[in-house]
Amino acid sequence: MPPKRKAPPVGAQAPAPKAGRTSAMSTSGPATPRSLDDSNLSDADEDLDDDIPEEQKKKEDLLSKEADEFVRKFSAIKRGLNKQDDAERLRHYDAATPYFKKKDFSYLPLKPDHYNRPLWIDPNTQTIVLERFNPLSEQATDFLITIAEPRSRPTFLHEYVMTTHSLYAAVSVGLRPKDIINTLDRFLKTPLPASTREYIETCTKSYGKVKLVLKNNKYYVESVDAQMLQILLNDPVIGKLRVQGTDTTSSAPKMGGLVIPGTQNAAGVRQANLVDGPVAEKKPGDQDAAAANEADLFANLNEEDDDDDKENVHAFEIADSSVETVQKRCLDIGYPMLEEYDFRNDDINPNLEIDLRPNTQIRPYQEKSLSKMFGNGRAKSGIIVLPCGAGKTLVGITAACTIKKGVIVLCTSSMSVVQWRQEFLKWSNINPDDIAIFTAESKNRFQGSTGIIVTTYSMVTNSRERSHDSKKMMDFLRGREWGLMLLDEVHVVPAEMFRRVISSIKSHAKLGLTATLLREDDRISHLNFLIGPKLYEANWMELSQQGHIAKVQCAEVWCPMPTEFYDEYLRANARMKRTLYAMNPRKFQACQYLINYHEARGDKIIVFSDELYSLKQYALKLKKVFIYGGTSQAERMQVLENFQHNPEVNTLFLSKIGDTSLDLPEATCLIQISSHFGSRRQEAQRLGRILRAKRRNDEGFNAFFYSLVSKDTQEMYYSSKRQAFLVDQGYAFKVITHLANIEQTPDLAFSTPQEVRELLQRTLVDNEKGAEEDVETDDLFGRTGRKKKAGALSGVRRTAGMLSELSGGQDMAYIEQNKAANRALKQQGAGGGKSSKAAAMAEKSSFFKKIEREKEKSRAAARAARQ
Repeated sequence: MPPKRKAPPVGAQAPAPKAGRTSAMSTSGPATPRSLDDSNLSDADEDLDDDIPEEQKKKEDLLSKEADEFVRKFSAIKRGLNKQDDAERLRHYDAATPYFKKKDFSYLPLKPDHYNRPLWIDPNTQTIVLERFNPLSEQATDFLITIAEPRSRPTFLHEYVMTTHSLYAAVSVGLRPKDIINTLDRFLKTPLPASTREYIETCTKSYGKVKLVLKNNKYYVESVDAQMLQILLNDPVIGKLRVQGTDTTSSAPKMGGLVIPGTQNAAGVRQANLVDGPVAEKKPGDQDAAAANEADLFANLNEEDDDDDKENVHAFEIADSSVETVQKRCLDIGYPMLEEYDFRNDDINPNLEIDLRPNTQIRPYQEKSLSKMFGNGRAKSGIIVLPCGAGKTLVGITAACTIKKGVIVLCTSSMSVVQWRQEFLKWSNINPDDIAIFTAESKNRFQGSTGIIVTTYSMVTNSRERSHDSKKMMDFLRGREWGLMLLDEVHVVPAEMFRRVISSIKSHAKLGLTATLLREDDRISHLNFLIGPKLYEANWMELSQQGHIAKVQCAEVWCPMPTEFYDEYLRANARMKRTLYAMNPRKFQACQYLINYHEARGDKIIVFSDELYSLKQYALKLKKVFIYGGTSQAERMQVLENFQHNPEVNTLFLSKIGDTSLDLPEATCLIQISSHFGSRRQEAQRLGRILRAKRRNDEGFNAFFYSLVSKDTQEMYYSSKRQAFLVDQGYAFKVITHLANIEQTPDLAFSTPQEVRELLQRTLVDNEKGAEEDVETDDLFGRTGRKKKAGALSGVRRTAGMLSELSGGQDMAYIEQNKAANRALKQQGAGGGKSSKAAAMAEKSSFFKKIEREKEKSRAAARAARQ
């Protein structure tokens, strides 16, 4: 059984695949090394950034050089493994020694009963390590989720990091600095370091003193401390952005208890309302009394301690365009802005008639995530991170049912818009007329004074000329206050084109939802001031063990390259290298073997490939259906329908358009033959396609995730980077170096040397000038725009026809026209008179000169005859 590979400590270096010599069967090496550093490559296809082609090319070249250097370094290590005299030189590559030299905490004394306590702490980086096998680990986990951000959660040891933003979130749900310090000290095996105590006190002392609120469609910076506002106004950046003459002072309202719909407390309230017997016909005055009773029950259930005296609130206005600048500046100077919405005291915006259906019960982890948002009776802006298939949509709908104000939902694709509307109608009792969609095909509004609008990021950030209906719809969106803005796949928001949404559409509260809070650039931290802190992040493996998502077996299959392919690979440019390691014939055979094996088990299989050339070649060779950017809408729907319900169609090949917005609970196996460099998020999103399998609760059921990798190539380096996020979530990748009895597969593809050489020649010829990038859409079901190919000519018009028409075969002659030049010649002729005509005659050939002279003679004879 091949060994399981898990992530080594950060900074570790290990042997990697060799390069530099070719062989028919490359030698197997140790487990693929892992680098946890983010690559410099931005995931343009996922983040939806409009990157400049030249910049993207530079980033790809940089990553390619990094991968080549990785392979060369490992080659040098392997050549010295058998030499005793190189032992000293190889110590440089030892990962453990330098790592533990930097992490020597022997100076921290252990408590006498340290074996009963589950936490260790690094006082330099505020990193906390949790022993999951400790009896107190469950209690410690609940506490750590509140005060720290999870970084790595394998089976036995979990790693969390306290950050300023995680401590802000802890204070926002009611934890005091003293509570955090005392609880942390109780769980630690060592006394709480003084540096950690100071860090907690410093981070929490200023949080919540400054708030950003929306009133009458205008943004205000608020604080109960007038001196605090004076500090902000004296700041050289913030002071200039104040709208003059807008300073106000008002009274802060008192808060009552709050119950989130869909929870056990909400069920208790409904039951209490029915104690008096069967429902009778209600009189007009009974509704207010029932509402008052329900409010009392809410207060009794949550027993909020809110007896503080009313305070004066001081505020000044800032312009809409300055909101992001002010938020970022406040964060930089140590006064982070809190966005809270006191929706129950909002008498200006009308209430929305919406509630969860009576039989809807949200899951415990969903309730826990929402309690972080509504912990103090107000709606805090922030981000909730749940795995694919864990019910992010229901969390958003429950938040909307709690606030009961106007809602705007932003999605990444047109298909997601339709799915969100359907989910609202499925889980809530909202009137269908009160929920509308705004896409290129539909520009409807809700009928009443308030409602829900579901649209895409692209629709609201479009800077090009809009149609009349789109302009009216955008004016409608910008001209009103929204109670809640739901941002699906919130990791796309830091992109330049999408962050404009935050300031252009005004909302009191923002809730970001995502499964992978990752970007391969440095912009993910921008969400802390664009949206808010991370409120909750679920544990993938925990949800898997509880049956909420499927259990998955992950494996990396190493496919050696034949000699001919590897020779070409070493000489090829970066673009051709990616094509060659995707078209590796051994990878073809592994894919065919796995498809045959899982189809025989009754599995439904999805095969992903970012390389569109290889996607088509695989699908055609193996006689399977495939979908890519050029597939028509009708054909896509037909293929998906057959995959779901036709027992004869069990395998579907997809390009990267299937990474998101794809809900196929029938799929139980996923094979990846090529991917987008080292994108961790794409790896997690693709795994999410099989996490919602219908059979996930069957006894002994497992879904399967295979990543096929060509040995001794850049792909091994990218693969190790891609797996980092899933390894941190607790998944282990088995390395498979040989598939048993693969040679006995019926009709095995490219099994002879002749077929291998023919495949190589065909691949080189087809990609000689660089394979054209097929047009990919933003999602599986809709086309929102076409990407312009690098180097494509502008102003080119294509028309249908036949070559025979150009030769006159269809009574049509080939003519080239340059209208601008013709006009210039006419003007020249008109102004130059006879001299220009003479010059024009001089430029003509003798044959045409003769014809011109004969015409002139004929004209002269005609004129003489008339006279």
